[in-house]
Amino acid sequence: MRSLAVIAALFLATVVAGCGLLPEVKDETSGWTANKLYAEAKDALSEGSYDKSIKYFEKLESRYPYGRFAQQAQMEVAYAYWKSGEPASAVAACERFIKLHPNHPNVDYVYYLRGLVNFNEDLGILGTISNQDMTERDPKGARESFDAFKELVTRFPNSKYAPDALARMKYLVNALASHEVHVARYYMKRGAQLAAINRAQYALKNYPDAPAIEEALFVMVKGYDQLGMNDLRDDAERVMRKNFPQSPYYVRGLDRPEPWWKLW
Repeated sequence: MRSLAVIAALFLATVVAGCGLLPEVKDETSGWTANKLYAEAKDALSEGSYDKSIKYFEKLESRYPYGRFAQQAQMEVAYAYWKSGEPASAVAACERFIKLHPNHPNVDYVYYLRGLVNFNEDLGILGTISNQDMTERDPKGARESFDAFKELVTRFPNSKYAPDALARMKYLVNALASHEVHVARYYMKRGAQLAAINRAQYALKNYPDAPAIEEALFVMVKGYDQLGMNDLRDDAERVMRKNFPQSPYYVRGLDRPEPWWKLW
């Protein structure tokens, strides 16, 4: 046992000594000024070398924690994280900047960026024409994006980013309403009428101006009818016929058109 301990100690000493013989990795940024670090980070960002730009921005902030370069680096690194596909780090960087610099002249941009990070672009035209199943998407990101844009337009109504934020909020409202109605239709097809009605009512209450409300009302009409709740059915149908007198749902019901990829 004593021999084994001696051998182990000699081996460890050899490893430690060997580590000292390894060439020291040189930091290429050693001695760079704040101006040079920022310029190199921006160049890397514009070239799409996001990991490299993140490294430079973080070195800039750690070496020169005070002044305009550090503040700018904190903003730029949030954008770099977003572009590199790291949304959690991007949101964290945005929230850190907002906390540290709530009165910064460009803080409205950071609110806007925080909304962009969670803006779910796959709910766009390609998602629509392919009839992608919305129940497979997590609406959490869309809700967080909406809240971020809402905070921007509330705090900074005159911001140059406010018009685009408002347009994205409208889009997100439609997407969230469509998600709720899609889930309601899913429940209807499986005979869970009460669950379907509840989801349709939620969409109607929270997104009253969204286009998906037409289908939500029809779900309520059909659901109450199948449950034998005639008074509630008649109330829902009265509201629907007043607002959507020519609704195609009266003709085709809840059946959806075939997706484009099934047409041939």
